[in-house]
Amino acid sequence: MTSPAPALDFRTIDLRGGSFSLAELRAIVPRLEADQGSAVEDTVRGIIADVRSGGFAALSLLAEKFDGVVQRHPRVPAPAIADALASLDAGVRTALEESIRRARVFAEAQRPGDVTVRPGDGATVTQRWVPVRRVGLYVPGGLAVYPSSVVMNVVPAQAAGVGSIALASPPQKDNGGLPHPTILAAAALLGIDEVYAIGGAQAVISFAYGIPAREDAMGALPAIEPVDVVTGPGNIFVATAKRLVKGVVGIDAEAGPTEIAILADATARPELVAADLISQAEHDTRAGSVLVTDSPELVEAVREHLAAQVEGTKHRERVLAALSGRQSGAVLVDDVDAGIAVCDAYAAEHLEIMTAAPGAVAARIQNAGAIFVGAYSPVSLGDYSAGSNHVLPTSGTAVFSSGLNVTTFLKAVQVIDYSEGALAEVAGHIRSLADAEDLPAHGDAVDRRFR
Repeated sequence: MTSPAPALDFRTIDLRGGSFSLAELRAIVPRLEADQGSAVEDTVRGIIADVRSGGFAALSLLAEKFDGVVQRHPRVPAPAIADALASLDAGVRTALEESIRRARVFAEAQRPGDVTVRPGDGATVTQRWVPVRRVGLYVPGGLAVYPSSVVMNVVPAQAAGVGSIALASPPQKDNGGLPHPTILAAAALLGIDEVYAIGGAQAVISFAYGIPAREDAMGALPAIEPVDVVTGPGNIFVATAKRLVKGVVGIDAEAGPTEIAILADATARPELVAADLISQAEHDTRAGSVLVTDSPELVEAVREHLAAQVEGTKHRERVLAALSGRQSGAVLVDDVDAGIAVCDAYAAEHLEIMTAAPGAVAARIQNAGAIFVGAYSPVSLGDYSAGSNHVLPTSGTAVFSSGLNVTTFLKAVQVIDYSEGALAEVAGHIRSLADAEDLPAHGDAVDRRFR
């Protein structure tokens, strides 16, 4: 006898009539409990030790353990990348090319210009933007295939002027131990030929520390050179690895489960709200799908459309688990102003605005990874073809961090150029401040120039 299929349990949190502080709102909004991850961290620390000491031999053991593939060296051969592009579905290729074009237009417009100021006669201070030397980009495997993440990682790095770009994605047992062919084809479209079949935490670690060249019984194993920045989404092991190597390399963020919030009023179309909540729940059973509204009628209509649409979606069980989890639900508020406060407290990775005058409402939002305005700007647009980047801050970190962009791959270098007269003009001030801080040698270093 089969057990009955689980039912949708999309909960409602009613905040109407209440007055809440920011701290209270952050505690109330639907979100998973923070995972302390001590066991995960111990596992990743073990992988770090193994990869740093064992090099390619350790990577081979990890590939066999986690991915079920046998590999001698993880570098993907150039012919395999070319073959993947040659066999790519024509429609997918056209879609990827258009995604690349739009992303490149936006990314190239983001690059900041150098700035020079003259605070005094003979004095200049310049901020110069310099690309990092080399980056390692991670594209996850797992429940789905993400050629779009290849685009989102590579295009801003190229627009920043990074000279060396390496890409890693998990090996696939069904693809001869190589990453998924669509991933390889996307890399080929972008001109990336340094691709590695490495998954999870070990990919981050290989990029952060590098793997030295060595010889084995079959000949040379060329090195994986260390990078300066590692970016790209991934599971909890990838996020933990990025946190543990931060400081050895730069990272974009520690990505948590994906999330969507929709701020809507009675003018919103409930079938579209439901469709967009489902589209995000499709990613992962831990994905968050949150509706914020002042309309109880909309909540009920959306719940009805969710129940109907879930039955027809491919990943029904996954979607049901996500929508019924504590990280999902509807939040009822008194009005749109209160809804804005809730959305700023939640700081969603993706925030859709489906209200009357959505542009005006969107302009008032302070905290979100990306804001999608109106009924014809769904998150799916940003995932693939808007031109924006879909590698965005999660778990409320949008209050202080940004999505992946060109500046992720740039350093701001300050250049100070003072003449003798310009230094003389501030020498007395330097002496006073040096003595006030009890660092007299600082003042001496200036005074000696005028003795």
